[in-house]
Amino acid sequence: MALKFFKKRKKKVKSSKLSADNYENTALSGMRVNIFVILIGGAALFISAVMFYLLIIKGVFGEVKVDEMTPSKKNLEAVIKKKTEVAILYSKYTENLLEEGSTWLVDNISTWEKFLKSHKIPYKIIYDHDVELGAEKQYKVLIMPGSRVLSDKEVSEIKLYIKHGGSLFSTGGPATFSPDGKWAGWKFFNEVFGLKFTKEIDPEEGTTKIHTVRGNLPITTGVPTGYTLDIATWDRPIYAEVLEPRTIQASYWYDFRREHGLVIENIQKSAGSAFGRYGKGRFVWYGFELNSVIGTQEDYIYFDRFFSSSLDWLLHLPTAEIVDWPPPYKSAAVMVPIVTSQPENLKNFTGIFGTGDASTVFTSAEKLQQDRKYLIKYAAGLNIGLELDIGYVESFEDTTNSLYSIDEQNEILRNAKMEADSLLGIDVKKLMPTYGYFDKNTLSAMSKNGFNLIFTDSLTDRIIPKTEIFDGNKIFIVGNTARDDYRVIRDFGLKDLHFQEYTYEEDVDRVDFTGGLYVFKFHTDEQLKSANIPVIRKVVNYVRSKNMWFTTLDELQNWWFKRGGVEINFTVRGKRRISIEVSNPSKQAVEDFMVKVYLNKAISDLKVSSDIINTKLPAYTFDEATESVYLTFDKLDAGDTRSILLDFVNKR
Repeated sequence: MALKFFKKRKKKVKSSKLSADNYENTALSGMRVNIFVILIGGAALFISAVMFYLLIIKGVFGEVKVDEMTPSKKNLEAVIKKKTEVAILYSKYTENLLEEGSTWLVDNISTWEKFLKSHKIPYKIIYDHDVELGAEKQYKVLIMPGSRVLSDKEVSEIKLYIKHGGSLFSTGGPATFSPDGKWAGWKFFNEVFGLKFTKEIDPEEGTTKIHTVRGNLPITTGVPTGYTLDIATWDRPIYAEVLEPRTIQASYWYDFRREHGLVIENIQKSAGSAFGRYGKGRFVWYGFELNSVIGTQEDYIYFDRFFSSSLDWLLHLPTAEIVDWPPPYKSAAVMVPIVTSQPENLKNFTGIFGTGDASTVFTSAEKLQQDRKYLIKYAAGLNIGLELDIGYVESFEDTTNSLYSIDEQNEILRNAKMEADSLLGIDVKKLMPTYGYFDKNTLSAMSKNGFNLIFTDSLTDRIIPKTEIFDGNKIFIVGNTARDDYRVIRDFGLKDLHFQEYTYEEDVDRVDFTGGLYVFKFHTDEQLKSANIPVIRKVVNYVRSKNMWFTTLDELQNWWFKRGGVEINFTVRGKRRISIEVSNPSKQAVEDFMVKVYLNKAISDLKVSSDIINTKLPAYTFDEATESVYLTFDKLDAGDTRSILLDFVNKR
C-alpha cells in the first residue's frame, strides 16, 4: 500500500513538474503579450499627455510653435536671462565739440538710463566706433540722446539699420554736424524722419515753452489729451513740420493763449515730437532733451507715460486705453451761454437752438434777482449755473492776491445755492468762478454744498475735462479750451462776422486736431446780440460737419463720470495672444464705450474670444493702417468684469 502510494505520489510529482514547465512557457508567452500592451498603452498615455500639455499651453498662451517649447539654448536663455534689446549711443564725436568740462551729454545719457531702469528695460551703452562697425544691428532700439555729431559712416549704418527693421529714438537735431565741426545740415533729419526744420526756440523768448500733446495716438497712450508739458529752453528745443504722410505729428509748441497768427498753420509748423516709419523700421523723435522737462510731480508722471508709450511703440509692444469720446467721435464740443448785461438777448439763443443744445446757462449770483424773469422766460428747461466771486488771483504764480479761505468760500456757496434754489425752484449744482481760478478750498466747499461741476479758465494743462473726488463726491472740472467772444470781439476788435466765424473755426480745428473738447463760450452782451447771433449758428454747423460729438455739459458730465469708472488691464500672454481685462468697479452701469488696443505691430487673422464661458464678446474692428483693435462694449454692468482674448498671426 505504501509502495503504491509512493508511486502515485511520484507520478503526481512528475505530473506537477511538467505542469510547472508548461506554466513557465505559458507565463513567458503571457509576458510578451503584456509588454506589447504596456508599450502601446504608454505611448498612448504619452501622446495624450503631450496633447493635454499643448492644449494647456494654447489655452494660456494662444498658438505656440513646437520649436518655441523645446528646451533649446535659445529658449532657455530667453527664460533665464532677458535679452538686451536697447542700445544708447554715447556720441564721443558730439562730446568732443562741447565746451571743455561740459557734462551736458553725460547728464542727458544719465537721464535716459534712469528712465530705462525705472521701466526695468535692459540696455547697453555703445559708442561711435561701434555704430560704424554695425553693432546697433544686435538691438531692436537704438537711442540717440542729443547726438548732434555723427560721422558719414554712422549715418549710413543707422539709415540701413532702420530700413531693415530697426527702431530709432532720437532727440534734438541729430547728425547736423560732422566730427570735424563742420555744419552737415538737416539732410538726415529730412530723409529719415520726414520732417522739415522750422526753427530753434531762443531762450530769450522765455525760460520755458508750452508743449501740447495730442491724444488718440499710440505714443501718447495714458497722457490726457492736450496735456501741456513745460519744457526749458536752455537746450534750444526744435520746431519742425511734417513733410510726408509716413510721419505723424504727436505734439506742438504753438500756444493759442499767447501767440497770434494762423492757428493750424502755426501748429503744423511747430511739431515738438513725431513718430513714423522709414523703410521697414520705425522712429520716434522728440524736439527736446529729456533733461529739459520741468514742472510738478504730475508733469513728470505724464511725461513718463509719454516716454513709456513711445518706447513700447518702438519695441512693438501693445498699449491700451479707453477712448475719450463715445464712438465713433474723435473729439467733442459744447456751448456755454453766459448771462451778463442785456439778459434779454438770451432769447436770441433759445429761439434758434432751443434748450436741447446747451443744457446749462451761467448767470451771476449777485444779479439773480433781477435776471430771474429772463431766466424763467427764455431758459425754461435749462439748468442754471452760478457765477460766484470766490476771490481774485491773476495767475497761479500770483503771491500778492489770494482766493478766499475755506470758511469764506463755504459760506458764499451755501448762501448762493439756498437763494438760487428758492428763486428758481431748481437744484443748482454748477459753479463758475468770476475770475476763473479755484483751489482745493473751492472743491471742498462745492462738495459740502451739493455742487458737482465747475467751469473754469484755470484748467489749462489739458483740453479734456478732469474729475476730482472730495469727501467721497465727484467734482467735474471743465476748462475753457478756446477763445471766447470777449477775446474775439473785444480784445481782437473783430466786428466783422466773417472774421469772428473764422477765428472760432480756427479753434475748432485746433481742438479737433488734438482730439479734445471745444468749449464755445459766449455772452449775452456780445455774441448773443441779434447782429452777432448768425455766427453761432455757422460755428455750430461747422462743428457738426466734423467727426465731433456735439453735446451738452450734462451729457458730457454723465459720460465722463461713467467712462472714468471703467478700468482696463492687459497682459501679453505670448507672441500671438494678448489678454484684456475690462472692469467696472463703480456703482452704475456704463454703456457704449470703446477700448482701443494699439498692437503696435503688423498682424493678420485677428480673433476675439474669452477664456471664461458665456462671456459676452464686444464688437470689434481692426485698423490695419494704425495696427489698432477697437473693442466696442454696449454695456458693462456695475461690478462686472470681462476677460477678452486677442489672438492673431504675426506678419513679420
